[in-house]
Amino acid sequence: MARKPLIAGNWKMNLDHLEAMKSVQKLAFTLPKEYYEKVDVALTVPFTDIRSVQTLVEGDKLQITYGAQDVSTHESGAYTGEVSAQMLSRLGCTWVVVGHSERRQYHHETDELVAEKAKAALDKGMSPIVCVGEALEIREKGEHVSFVTEQTRASLAGLSAEELSRTVIAYEPVWAIGTGKVASAEDAQEVCHAIRGVIAEIANEEVAQGMRILYGGSVKAETVADIVGQPDVDGGLVGGASLDGEAFAKLAANAAGPLA
Repeated sequence: MARKPLIAGNWKMNLDHLEAMKSVQKLAFTLPKEYYEKVDVALTVPFTDIRSVQTLVEGDKLQITYGAQDVSTHESGAYTGEVSAQMLSRLGCTWVVVGHSERRQYHHETDELVAEKAKAALDKGMSPIVCVGEALEIREKGEHVSFVTEQTRASLAGLSAEELSRTVIAYEPVWAIGTGKVASAEDAQEVCHAIRGVIAEIANEEVAQGMRILYGGSVKAETVADIVGQPDVDGGLVGGASLDGEAFAKLAANAAGPLA
């Protein structure tokens, strides 16, 4: 089954709403529309940027999609500082990143909470990008495949096959995020292949073959084509390289490959 690559930018806590508009405009101006037939391009942005990005995307009929970097498990109520899936859906969000290693590390998010957040996004018609990945000491012990597959199972617990068909997985080795260290394309393939095997077990082979599994961790324009060229790697979750719209457009174009 041919899976269209997805290149998703994760801005993290960068770019205010004015800077966001400039970056999106540069992205739209730099990436010719023909490329969108070969690659899906998305941005996950700070909550304060979402409305500005929505206005640009809808007003200029841009072919990019956008989303948030976190979501509450609660629908509404006395949860100060939380943002619900309904609120994000009403702002036109397609995606919600859940379980990013920075959320797991700094906010002590568990696999169980990640699964609840994924379910909350799915219930409101959005697709969660569920992040999994191992720390350096786990990889050095050679336990990275077993760790990531178990983390994947736990982070998807309770989701139906239909819900999994609307879910994206992002494999982000923690030791490669923001460090400049990059897993080799073969390393990424090894783990992404194992993740696909887990999906076949907990859902079915059809869902597994249809699911997009991304690699994240210091993805750059120079490396993305080799990574996306692997049989089980279907795109990238891109951090720092997504902040500049022009640079991100070049990365997306490299992921798309040459136009016919």
